[in-house]
Amino acid sequence: MPIPRHPRRLRPSLLALASLATAPALAADEPPAPTANTLEQVEVRGVRATLKRNLAEKREAQNIVDTISAEDVGKFPDKNVADSLQRVPGISVDRIWGEGKAIFVRGTDKNLNMTQLNGQAVASSEWWLNEAQTRSFNYDVLPSEIVGSLEVYKSPSADLDEGSIGGLVIVRTRRPLDFKDALTLQASAEALYSKLPGRTDPQLNGLLNWRSADKTVGVLLALSRQQRTMRRDGLEMFPDGAYDIKDQTGAITKAYASWGGGSAIFRQERERSTANLAVQLQPSAQTDIVLNLMDSDMKMNNNNQNYLWQVGGLADKGVVSVTDPRFITVSDGSKALVGGTVGPRTGVSFEPIYRESYVRSRLADLDGSYQGGRWKLHGQLGATSSEGGSSHDRHFWMEGDTRTQISLGPDHYGVKYLDIKPLDPKALTLKAGDDRIRRMESREHYGQADLSWDLGENFFNTLKLGLKLRDNTLRNQRTQGEAKPGSAGWQSFSLADLSTGPSPQLSQAAATADALTQYAWFDDGLVASKAIPMYDKAMVYRELLNEHYTIKERITAGYVKADFASGRWHGDVGLRLVRTRQTSEGYQGNADKTFTPLSQTHRYNDALPSLNVIYDWSKEVIVRGAIGKAMARQTFDLLSPGLRRDGTVLTRAYAGNPLLKPVHANQAEIGAEWYYADASLLAATLFVKKLDTFTYKASRQELVGGETLNVERPYNADNGADIKGFELQWQQPFGHSGFGTVVNYTFTDAVAGAVAGQPRLKVLGNSRDQLNLSGYYERHGLTLRLSYNYRSKSYGDVQMGGQVVNSAYGQWDASAAYDVTPKLAVYASAVNLNNEVIRSNTADGLPIGVYENGARYSIGLRAKF
Repeated sequence: MPIPRHPRRLRPSLLALASLATAPALAADEPPAPTANTLEQVEVRGVRATLKRNLAEKREAQNIVDTISAEDVGKFPDKNVADSLQRVPGISVDRIWGEGKAIFVRGTDKNLNMTQLNGQAVASSEWWLNEAQTRSFNYDVLPSEIVGSLEVYKSPSADLDEGSIGGLVIVRTRRPLDFKDALTLQASAEALYSKLPGRTDPQLNGLLNWRSADKTVGVLLALSRQQRTMRRDGLEMFPDGAYDIKDQTGAITKAYASWGGGSAIFRQERERSTANLAVQLQPSAQTDIVLNLMDSDMKMNNNNQNYLWQVGGLADKGVVSVTDPRFITVSDGSKALVGGTVGPRTGVSFEPIYRESYVRSRLADLDGSYQGGRWKLHGQLGATSSEGGSSHDRHFWMEGDTRTQISLGPDHYGVKYLDIKPLDPKALTLKAGDDRIRRMESREHYGQADLSWDLGENFFNTLKLGLKLRDNTLRNQRTQGEAKPGSAGWQSFSLADLSTGPSPQLSQAAATADALTQYAWFDDGLVASKAIPMYDKAMVYRELLNEHYTIKERITAGYVKADFASGRWHGDVGLRLVRTRQTSEGYQGNADKTFTPLSQTHRYNDALPSLNVIYDWSKEVIVRGAIGKAMARQTFDLLSPGLRRDGTVLTRAYAGNPLLKPVHANQAEIGAEWYYADASLLAATLFVKKLDTFTYKASRQELVGGETLNVERPYNADNGADIKGFELQWQQPFGHSGFGTVVNYTFTDAVAGAVAGQPRLKVLGNSRDQLNLSGYYERHGLTLRLSYNYRSKSYGDVQMGGQVVNSAYGQWDASAAYDVTPKLAVYASAVNLNNEVIRSNTADGLPIGVYENGARYSIGLRAKF
């Protein structure tokens, strides 16, 4: 095996960022076993010692990689992996449900980044009906307690899987033979209080590890059981298309109008149970075999109650009557309705939704390696699967008659019901209902073989070859139930029949004086005893075949990679060749309500070169550079061939595009790291990415079953996006005072291309500025931390003539811990101390949504035996 160039060749790490976030971090029982690029690690304890060790790891890294390590079970700073990743430079997090769900890396959208478990895919699905099936990993399924480390690869390498443009995240679980003691038992118990719902929930985690005295056999079992009661308050506007707005004089103005909007209270009971079993065998010094099994099961039952007003929802043949309408001009030159009075017919609606939702993920992975003198053989086989959706998604639709006055503006959701009182439950009656069942499935089988040779003290010192096969199938299925007056067992309940009083005051951190913040709502007990049994008798179900689709992928990849070294220069160069075969199956909805099956196959090949170079300028200064080509495949929902007809405009239809091309990026970066003092670092990295395309939607005339329809599909743009920016990092303990800090800042300038006839857009998901600031104090067993995470405004898709802009978001977190004994610690944490609110508007000032998730506090006890 090649001899490391430096005294310590360790896995790259930015544990500093994790350790300064929101939970204590001490040393692991035993770091990972040495590999070709590692030497034996020494055990260190405490924040400063850990930071010092990780600077040694970072400076010896060959790739541009950031790593977060969990020192003990439960010592990750956050409750899921995405929240931990937000501490890494260049990464921002989607927190729409109050905790991290998906990540954005260096100005790229969440769908252009991939996550793996131990170097292989892990299937994940979604629970929500309206959530698109993308390639973004759902971090909800993965508790941080089972994780050993997180690796974020920002520069490509030939031996890493393709599919990421911003960054590849590899989650590493623990291995049994890495532990120091023959028998290890670790456990934690925590109480989590969520302020908005006012509920306290238990969090239980445990790990049992056994290894033989001769370190040839080891077994690890990690269990996690976490509950969380969440509530999210929202003021919403639902974008729609263009309508003929008719005022009281009969004058008509063509303008965008929202379907409507409302004041919503979303509540969810999350129960996550995760088990991780690992068996490791080392029958000889040359052989290492690990079987890793993971099962994550989340119950996500929830309900959303929304008191609604309508505009486009009241349209009659494309015409909406509005008294005293007010308009603004939007980016594409059209007008948009922002005020006026609708009604009196159906001026108010109320839609409580009760869902029985779930997400399940499973993985079985067998990893083996054999060291044979100057060569090493590695192989990996496995399968992963996931299911997600709702076994029931019951919508109750109530209506009442009133004139309703609306007033819309940036973060402004003014509404006044002129003829009723929202707190009066007698004003609304149940008119109809439906059950929107969705099931998502994902299955993948994979196999991989790698062979590396030590070439000795030559310029090219290591050669590595590999082959990988992946077979992936993804399915989406929809079943629709309908109930209405006249259905068997139907009862036209009034809201008074199902209510016992008003809702809580909602959106107190975001509402303006004219927003609706309280109303009569459903009582959960009455819904369970009266409404749902009636629904179950009245509901008639049918399959929505035009929303069914199956995407099958067969991916074959081979690579060659060589490590090189000469004087102060070292690095790697390689080429990855990939062949992708996609088969998309779905159904076309016909005018006579029948369905025609569709199938389309798409094949494409990619050659992805990469080069990583390091120059040791001096003992304290290292310069790094990387160039390469990356690719990311299109999201699954966009690849569906299915065609769905519009229920109102009969000449309009919507479809996917199985022939979408993947996104490619030529990218480069260069950086310098100055290790100027003990446990201290100043670093800067410049990066640039040039994407060759992006996806947009457009309507074009197509001949469908003998009819000419205006079909809206996604298409590849002829140009892509230019992303450039820089990252800055500073880490320093302040003498022996116990105080220290870690700071990183990322600037990203991202410009997208333009499509003829459409406005030029900002790159989806990009924030120009990102800042992570952490400070800590550690002495005499006491650890205190305060962290701030900030991202400037980011961008979404086009709605009602303008691009969606998500406002800047900044969140404060804090933690404290005290080591009662070396084996026992108490800890506490606070998340979103400042109760930051999520806000979205279009660039023209049309409000989209404002959401308040509230703060969370926890206190716990951690023990090690």
